[in-house]
Amino acid sequence: MADPALKQALADRDFILAPGVYDLISALIADRMGFKALYVTGYGTIASYLGIPDAGIATYRDMLERIAQIVKMTKTPVIADADTGYGGLLNVRHTVRGYEEAGVSAIQIEDQEFPKKCGHTPGRRVVPMDDMVRKIEVAVDSRKSDDFLIIARTDARTGLGLEEAIRRGKAYAEAGADIIFVESPESTEEVRQISQEIDRPLLANMVNGGRTPLLPADELTALGYGIAIYPALGFLAHGHAVRHAYQDLLDHGVTTDAVPLYPFKDFNTLLGFEDVWAFERKFAERD
Repeated sequence: MADPALKQALADRDFILAPGVYDLISALIADRMGFKALYVTGYGTIASYLGIPDAGIATYRDMLERIAQIVKMTKTPVIADADTGYGGLLNVRHTVRGYEEAGVSAIQIEDQEFPKKCGHTPGRRVVPMDDMVRKIEVAVDSRKSDDFLIIARTDARTGLGLEEAIRRGKAYAEAGADIIFVESPESTEEVRQISQEIDRPLLANMVNGGRTPLLPADELTALGYGIAIYPALGFLAHGHAVRHAYQDLLDHGVTTDAVPLYPFKDFNTLLGFEDVWAFERKFAERD
């Protein structure tokens, strides 16, 4: 079931920084660092698993299996991307129940047409507002516990303008969404206007290299936001570090000191090898 700590942090106005995780290595590292939540990014998870764009190709089952394993192996509350709910109203009900059963603390559902696209890429189209309102109503009705939070995301800003995005955010809040996520505001002033007009906990998406300016946590807090997610940070850092390490090997025929590495001993600890070795010492077959 959902971890109530996420809902409590929002109620206490305790700002939530949620780094993007996309596989078990990134999740295990972030889980030990003291964050209040982890954000399972659809972009990063699908890139890591299938090596393809976040363009509506991956399925509910593709995401759920990976999300469930991340929840199982971590202690930090998990916020998880669920695209459009993977279909119509019946699909939304099934998705909400599956994510909640997996132990997710908050599910993010967006109002894009299917197939959806990453929120900081061009060519996104949204469904009629009333269609998304019905999805939110179904999502709220389908959950077992109020501790399982519904995040309603609108992608209307890019194609239809900020006023329409705010109108939709208000409607989704009225439909029962716990958190409103207006995707891709394009200036600090737009970020501020969203917070002034929508009376519901707000989520800010801080994408390195994306359409929205990167604002520090204290500024987002002052603007009235409750959560900031950083979906791309982990996989962009990983991609840079891996490319640098592999180039170093190609150039020199050996790994040099120019490449900082996670100590192998510490990585064994991260993965729990001490438990394996202790088990083997206790139960090893004897001659």
